[in-house]
Amino acid sequence: MRHGDKLNNLGRKTAHRKAMLANMASSLILHKRITTTVAKAKALRTYVEPLLTKSKTDSTHSRRTVFAYLKSKEAVNTLFKDVATKIADRPGGYTRILKTGSRLGDNADMCLIELVDFNENMLATKAPVKAKTSRRGGKKKSADAASKTAKETNTETNDSTEETTKSE
Repeated sequence: MRHGDKLNNLGRKTAHRKAMLANMASSLILHKRITTTVAKAKALRTYVEPLLTKSKTDSTHSRRTVFAYLKSKEAVNTLFKDVATKIADRPGGYTRILKTGSRLGDNADMCLIELVDFNENMLATKAPVKAKTSRRGGKKKSADAASKTAKETNTETNDSTEETTKSE
């Protein structure tokens, strides 16, 4: 019985699981976004978020602690140099999991896990919101009134073109 065992073993032994999560965390830090299964992404989130918090303080001790988890010099340097500067003011929640559907071969639930501050599409300024149109069913224009306004605009454009030809 699991009785409060919150760790998802992912069907692997301890050494294999730790190595896999270290590799995935390094890839996530280097590439800012990876595609994996939902179960692995949730396990990776609990693995990498404390490392991201630790990277906010750039000291020898925190670098050695993070290196013990990641086992990659390039990932540690990228984490402390690029990532830590962007997440410095964020109080937590550094990763985002976006579900993408099922894998074709075995129908596993797939997702995209990414670092929140590095998604350029979501960080881009949103387009201004259009004003709401009224939804009431008021009186509609009759067809002849619409054609009358169309004729008026046509005559105005014709007059303006005649004036430009006369001035030339």
